[in-house]
Amino acid sequence: MDISVWIALLALFFAGGLTPGPAVMMVMSTSLRYGTATALVPALGISAANLVWISLAATGIATFAANAPSVLLVLKMAGLIFIAWLAWKMATDSPSQPRASASQAPPKASLFGRGVGLQLLNPNALVFFGLLLPGYFDAARPVALQAGIIMATVTATEMLGLTVYAWAADAMNQRFQNPAFTAWFSRLAAVAMLASAGFAAFLTTAR
Repeated sequence: MDISVWIALLALFFAGGLTPGPAVMMVMSTSLRYGTATALVPALGISAANLVWISLAATGIATFAANAPSVLLVLKMAGLIFIAWLAWKMATDSPSQPRASASQAPPKASLFGRGVGLQLLNPNALVFFGLLLPGYFDAARPVALQAGIIMATVTATEMLGLTVYAWAADAMNQRFQNPAFTAWFSRLAAVAMLASAGFAAFLTTAR
């Protein structure tokens, strides 16, 4: 992979990692309620799902799905349904106290699984990994090596962006210690999560 292509890839996913979307909203909401350390568990799940997406992009499966209308429709609807469910749980979670302890958080396996499920069914991920990422592979060079470089780059940028958002939400929680703020933030985050996924799903309709 040429250095110029890598820099372009880095810029793409650095910007993507800092752009609020379903993944960011999930991490911020978790951090607001349980703290930065707990929020990094679903962030790791999101990053793990990215590795699956990159593998699919490297083998051409993601591009095939993105250009097959029936497959794309199934993926899009499944993603919207799953994200709607996550948004509902986020919006209706009881804000009985502004900050719950880490012991009151859902099991780490559950948080990690939610992160994986969210990103695998995230229409935003379909746009980035299915429509954009394949163009960064050079067919004349070893695919495995390029995939490894992309995995390291995407994981680093994704975790950096999600950690920044988790820290910001944690700091915000310390500034606004009241259940009403937590409740309204969770509801707004749920709406933003669903709206972002819906926009991405609509964006892929024309492909």
